[in-house]
Amino acid sequence: MTTITDRLAIAQHRITQAAQNASRRPEDVQLLAVSKTKPNEYIIEAYQAGQRRFGENYVQEGETKINSLSQAFPDIEWHFIGPLQSNKTKVVASLFDWMHTVDREKIAQRLNDQRPDDMPALNICIQVNISLEESKSGALAADVLGLADKIALLPNIKLRGLMAIPSADVDEQTASAELAALQALFNQLAERHSCVDTLSVGMSNDLELAVNHGSTMVRIGSAIFGERDYSKT
Repeated sequence: MTTITDRLAIAQHRITQAAQNASRRPEDVQLLAVSKTKPNEYIIEAYQAGQRRFGENYVQEGETKINSLSQAFPDIEWHFIGPLQSNKTKVVASLFDWMHTVDREKIAQRLNDQRPDDMPALNICIQVNISLEESKSGALAADVLGLADKIALLPNIKLRGLMAIPSADVDEQTASAELAALQALFNQLAERHSCVDTLSVGMSNDLELAVNHGSTMVRIGSAIFGERDYSKT
């Protein structure tokens, strides 16, 4: 039976191989371990295996984990990667290092206003609905550059790039077209704002394709921690 340490190594090997196949440096693609619904001991095991970046989807769960683990493991980098209601922005602003799912100015403004003065700027990715699915959150591609310009003016948050969840269960040609469009938008954004360096896209089932289209951060959960038990969220 494989352990979390084993599965982390397998995931990292996949990233390395994907980067090499795309003529990229493996160190330019970061692994974000998605620990939502998983207990603290799983995070600790991954930490002991060298993992430092962890992603959480739910505000209350993330708050509980950060409060219980931050003293013992102060170098964990916490990423919020789920949808966020405006009435819960204070927790994310106060505790997390990264926020991947900003899709409107109101959320960005609240995160900026609620970020404590003694903390570094909160790293921000704009979520793009690149697949145009009504069920998905995210800004439309046509609105991203304007939203980015507004975010860049806010002093307590730092624009870092884009995040997206491409269509699931589509053929490779369709998936590649979505990722190519996302990469082109990312390149536009990076030309416009020098602080932009992060393209957060790719999960367990499509990380190779995502890395081939410029992903700098892949989000992997079940392939590291096992299937999720949503009854505990």
